[in-house]
Amino acid sequence: MIPTTFINYAADTLAETNDGLTGSRIAEFSAAYAIDFDVEIPYPEYPFPAELPNKRTALRENFKAFNPEQQFRIIKELCELPHFEENKGVKDLKIKLISRYGALGLGNEKEEVNESLIEETQHWLSEYPEALVLYNACLEKHSNGVHQRNLLDDLRLSLETLLKNTLENNKSLENQIAELGRYINERDGSKELKNMFLKLIDYFSKYQNTYVKHNDNVNNNEVEIMIEIASSFMKFIVRIK
Repeated sequence: MIPTTFINYAADTLAETNDGLTGSRIAEFSAAYAIDFDVEIPYPEYPFPAELPNKRTALRENFKAFNPEQQFRIIKELCELPHFEENKGVKDLKIKLISRYGALGLGNEKEEVNESLIEETQHWLSEYPEALVLYNACLEKHSNGVHQRNLLDDLRLSLETLLKNTLENNKSLENQIAELGRYINERDGSKELKNMFLKLIDYFSKYQNTYVKHNDNVNNNEVEIMIEIASSFMKFIVRIK
């Protein structure tokens, strides 16, 4: 269920006075979704009745006519309209929608990622709930097509959190190389595997700093492999413990 407070927030953002949808567009989109879902809505036509305070109210009341899964899809798709491409408020709305209510979505992008690897990683992370929450947030956003920078932020934080817990320190990802090398040595990891693993961690960290942390220039074609690399990292770290 999406709370009324969030529905109100979504309507206020999408129908904002200056940069939001016009009244006629609100009626147009609302009516189209009503037809798609075979739902009766209170305000399918524009101009709206004189007693209606504003267009935000019309959108809010129309939202309420749909069930939670339908509300999720409608809000998400409205956020993705070209009209809002440069609208920070709408981008934040979409991120909050996916982060909090992504389970209502029917996204299929997660199917691109190696499902068995994902399930195994979730299993091994079950002893590290903080890292698991971040990992699942990354997958949820990927599944629902949320902005790639945000999901890769979650992925980095998940790996970083796991290393902090496993190595019992508070260092950032890029400063864990020496500690991680000792950790692998102490568990009889081969020199060649250790060196390869540390080099991959180093490059993973540099990739995040270059394209995610200090920029917003993620190549969509690289997201899947970044998720799978990080998943393999985390599974390995927990297993050798």
